[in-house]
This record gives sequence, structure tokens and C-alpha cells, in this order.
Amino acid sequence: MHELQQLAVRAGTELEEAPALEILRWAVDTFGSRLCVTSSMEDAVVAHLAARVAPGVDVVFLDTGYHFPETIGTRDAVDAVLDVSLVTLLPRQTVAEQDAEYGPELHRRDPDRCCALRKVQPLEEGLAPYDAWVTGLRRFDSPERAGTPVVVWDARRRKVKVSPIARWTREDVDTYIAEHGVLVNPLLSDGYGSVGCAPCTRRLLPGEDARAGRWTGSAKTECGLHT
Repeated sequence: MHELQQLAVRAGTELEEAPALEILRWAVDTFGSRLCVTSSMEDAVVAHLAARVAPGVDVVFLDTGYHFPETIGTRDAVDAVLDVSLVTLLPRQTVAEQDAEYGPELHRRDPDRCCALRKVQPLEEGLAPYDAWVTGLRRFDSPERAGTPVVVWDARRRKVKVSPIARWTREDVDTYIAEHGVLVNPLLSDGYGSVGCAPCTRRLLPGEDARAGRWTGSAKTECGLHT
């Protein structure tokens, strides 16, 4: 495990200025089938990039039970169109079972607990077969993500975390989507800057950053997957 940590630290420095495809090629060459891509299905940029480097790569999606229909539709389209192996992770409890144990609308009363049960725990269990995971984190998304490394040691999960488009700008993302016809969640064209669970996501107000529409009314800014 110490070797993986050293590998991540070294790669984080060496690949900081590298193009996204080069970062992904390094990850695929290093980890092979022990690598997966995670996607919220806000768009399919990272899944598209990964499929170019490693056709058939595992793309992991967390189905929280609270997603917008558009998000599930984007997931299904990614599965149909891209050369990837879609892996859908489910929480241990259905929404109804969670409501029965914790009371209705836990997401409003204790959003951290809800995210822990429906996102963090399923991901940690779902990542068990892998040594490294790829994310779509971008530094421009929010102040909290401004320092996102392209490769880092995820000490919590004891895995290498790869964010190949961390350095991309909004323009870079839009250009890639346009050039390659990449699938995008239709909610991004309907006022949403970031797409999470339906009860905890709203449209943006003028001038807000991309993730300002998440968890309105609370101090919460992240679901816990990346903290």
C-alpha cells in the first residue's frame, strides 16, 4: 500500500501539466482492470475520454434513489452509446426502507447522514475491487475544488484518485463536448449548474458558481465523496 501512495505522490507532480488523455493513459497502463471511472452523469466527458484510452472500462454510477429522471436517462444513454461497462451501485436500503428507519426526508433534516448512507457507503463498498478511481472533478467548479490534484493518494479509501480534467476550464469542457458530441445531462440546459439528487438541487441564480444550487439553506457544499 505504501508503494501505491508513493506512486500517487510522484504522478501528481509529474502529470500536473499533462493533457487529460495522457493522464488517463498513465492510469490505464498502471492499473489496468483495477481502475474504474466514476460518473454522476452530469455529463459523459470523463467516460468518453476513458473509453478512448481503455474501451470497455468500468464506469461506476451511484443510483441514490433520488435522481432526476434526466440523470437516469443520461446514464442509460452512456451505457448504450459509449464503449464502457456500466456499473450501477445501490445503497443498502431503498428510500422507503431508509424512511422507515430514520423518518421521512432525512435529506432535509440531516443531509450529511443521507449522503453517507446513499452515496459514501455504497461508493466505498463499490470501489473495493479497484486500486484507483477516476473522477470528473474540475477546479473551476467551486472554491472548495480549486486545489484538486490531477493524481492524489486517497488516504480514506487507500486508493489512487485520478482527476484528469481537474485543470480544464469551462471553455475546455464545452469545446470537448461540442467537438466529440458528448452526452450531457439536459438539466444543464435548463438552469442547473450542477446535477445531484433532485430534492437537494435547484437551478442557479445569476452570478452563482456551478455548485451553488446544491443543498440550499445549509452550509453543506460537498456530499462526502471527495472530502
